Amino acid sequence: MDVAAKEKSKDKTKGKAGKQGSAGKGADARAAGSGGESAGGLSLAAHPRAVRAVAQAKAWGGLGGFVLGGYLSLPTHSAVEAGLRALTAGVVCYVVVWAAAVFVWRRLVVAELRHAQHELLRSELAKLQSADPTAAAAVERRGAPAGR
Repeated sequence: MDVAAKEKSKDKTKGKAGKQGSAGKGADARAAGSGGESAGGLSLAAHPRAVRAVAQAKAWGGLGGFVLGGYLSLPTHSAVEAGLRALTAGVVCYVVVWAAAVFVWRRLVVAELRHAQHELLRSELAKLQSADPTAAAAVERRGAPAGR
């Protein structure tokens, strides 16, 4: 009987792995097709300050929502209802603050990247100007955006 049970569990495991594998492939294709982060793209999960800040924001948002929801519902309802309302408020605030933190940090990471790129281009331009001032002026005129 042990052999039959092991074979059934293996069949179940294979079925689950197959389903997960196909779902993962579709999710990867959707992410790549919709402009999602690929292997070489930007990711908040790879940015240590962003990960830490988003985690802290989620924690404080959930805790603040729980305390505020509990405090505001305690005088008007029973303790059980107040507790449920506090939990609901905590979950809602957790999700809202998480979304806001991700929104802000995505923009901050892009701004940091643009700043680093700008500094790199500035240093390269300074090197070119010190080597050949006329060539650097031509590169600066050709590479400058129209609005600046």
